[in-house]
Amino acid sequence: MTTTRIAETAPTAPPAPHLGAGDRLRLWWSALPRPYQWGIGVPFIALLAALPILRPPILTTQGTDFGGVLAQFGMYALLAIGLNVVVGQAGLLDLGYVGFYAIGAYTVGLLTSPDSPWNQTDTWLSRHWAWVFALPIAIAVTAVSGLILGTPTLRLRGDYLAIVTLGFGEIVRLLADNLQNITGGGRGLSGIAFPLVGQTPTRTKGVFSAGNTHLPLNFGTWWYWVSLALIIVVLLFVGNLERSRVGRAWVAIREDEDAAEIMGVPTFKFKLWAFLIGASIGGLSGVLYAGQVQFVSPPTFNVINSMLFLCAVIVGGQGNKLGVILGAFIIVYLPNFFLGRSDLFGIPIDGNAIADYKYLFFGLALMTLMIFRPQGLFPARQKLLSYGREVYVVARRAALAAAGRLPAADEDGAR
Repeated sequence: MTTTRIAETAPTAPPAPHLGAGDRLRLWWSALPRPYQWGIGVPFIALLAALPILRPPILTTQGTDFGGVLAQFGMYALLAIGLNVVVGQAGLLDLGYVGFYAIGAYTVGLLTSPDSPWNQTDTWLSRHWAWVFALPIAIAVTAVSGLILGTPTLRLRGDYLAIVTLGFGEIVRLLADNLQNITGGGRGLSGIAFPLVGQTPTRTKGVFSAGNTHLPLNFGTWWYWVSLALIIVVLLFVGNLERSRVGRAWVAIREDEDAAEIMGVPTFKFKLWAFLIGASIGGLSGVLYAGQVQFVSPPTFNVINSMLFLCAVIVGGQGNKLGVILGAFIIVYLPNFFLGRSDLFGIPIDGNAIADYKYLFFGLALMTLMIFRPQGLFPARQKLLSYGREVYVVARRAALAAAGRLPAADEDGAR
């Protein structure tokens, strides 16, 4: 009688939750052996790298160069990955992330632009490789700025932190606009260095110069390849962090900071790490922007762009690295896809007008997502949170079976 009663009251495993396309794809990928993953991943990356050369008719933009669009996507993808560390992983609402983007761009500009009083290309920076040498310096300066901002402000939470970071982004832009003797003010800094590689009689300044318009290997294509290589490096770095103690601490802080602190997690330390790493990645993207455009000015780093970066993270899926990259692609590609088009699949449209209203459309898309799918298009999978109940049920049934308190049929089912 006792055995039957325990068996009847023993919890049964709830049905498995419905898996979306993203979850099924991740489970399929995780089940593959490592050689198969490399066998699929390397050709896929090669295909992505070949996009500006192949120029697929469905994807190729008409009103602007496709390679340039992909280069811009590479910069936004890096920004989205860095902001995802802060917002998606650690749960810190940063509305002034564009400030780190500006600091990285202006650091390269101040070191290499002939308009800058701090130009170092005639001293210890090589003219051919000034951009490459300035890159780690800009990342370090941006990381220090993240440390300086985060140390006094990361004890704030929620809306208060969002307001402080928003103010930081505006302070950086206003400083760049008002320090005319250093940053050039509204005139900006021009002639910023870029790698002088592949110089020929027809391309006297190399393949990375904005004057290289030779299709398909124009300057946008070359900068896209550099961005793609940096994205892979950053993804490997951030992915290793997520699987480490640091990543687990970020998730704990994001889910419940008070509970994490009670359990012994030094929350301030790990939040500061997230801010510093996110700032460094944002500065790296700013370096790419300055080298590609070879010009920086304050209007580029306004609060609207900061909202676009956050929009890419929310649309793609907070906490999911590949999801935020897709979100960055949507933010960059869609306006450029409509630009210059007079028809779409035979339907007459005004593509330029549609592109001009991109902020309206992105705002509506963001509102729709917040209502119907607040986790984003490709949400992060939280195994422990999603399947904690099933783990508990299986563990309890196994314990009862080991104690001999379940019938044979139930023991087989537990197995």
